[in-house]
Amino acid sequence: MNTKSFEGVFQMPVGDRTQKPREDGITMIIDKGLGLTATKDLLEMAGDYIDMVKFTFGTSAFIDMDTVKKKVKLLKEYDVWTMPGGTFMEVALWQKQYPAYLKRCEELGFNAIEISDGTIEIDLETRRDCIKKAMDMGFKVLTEVGKKNPNEKIALDLMYKEIASDLECGASKVIVEAREAGKGVGIFDADGKVKEDEIDGILAGVDDPTKLEWEAPIKNQQQHLILRFGTNVNLGNVPPADILALEALRCGLRGDTLKKAWEANKDWSV
Repeated sequence: MNTKSFEGVFQMPVGDRTQKPREDGITMIIDKGLGLTATKDLLEMAGDYIDMVKFTFGTSAFIDMDTVKKKVKLLKEYDVWTMPGGTFMEVALWQKQYPAYLKRCEELGFNAIEISDGTIEIDLETRRDCIKKAMDMGFKVLTEVGKKNPNEKIALDLMYKEIASDLECGASKVIVEAREAGKGVGIFDADGKVKEDEIDGILAGVDDPTKLEWEAPIKNQQQHLILRFGTNVNLGNVPPADILALEALRCGLRGDTLKKAWEANKDWSV
């Protein structure tokens, strides 16, 4: 990591931020079709703070193979994990093309796979088999719990079973669904505000909260989760333009997280 512009002048108000490659404090960005130049610019500015890029929903289906390969290769040069969105996986499974899907992901250079049932129905045995097949091919596996349609909310006891089963099968993280918009789904209400009771309900059946990754595309959501879980909470669906702003939040360089750090250590002592 190169010397940063204010390194040596002051310390980050919130310490203990993990460094890449990291297992906790992951930031996953949602990519709806950045070009090669835009991707390179993003990585030059913020590559140290991006852990994973999800080529979201079906966007990469409309990009030629060579371009996808070049983009994935560029991201991997910056130690960024890459994966298609879970929608691809769901379509492939529905059409009985899951092995072919994994093979194509391998050909394109992706090194991670998202396994979800946000739209279609997948039983637990099939879910476990999908995880195993992906891991056998060397992919890092992230799974997702929750439905994209707010009218199809799954029962907490089923969510607990899915999370426990996924982690037992080797999933590195389980993503809590909130969609791209972060409104009216999962732990967020229709205005995008956090529902604490929903978080509490999920955590009640989870042994290790660090294994969860919370989709949180909006600043107030990210702030809330950082204040609750700390600087190294795992966050997903972050817009590319917000990466540095999010890292500032994590490290106490924005108002609310700075306020908390200052109140805990007003006379600054290392």
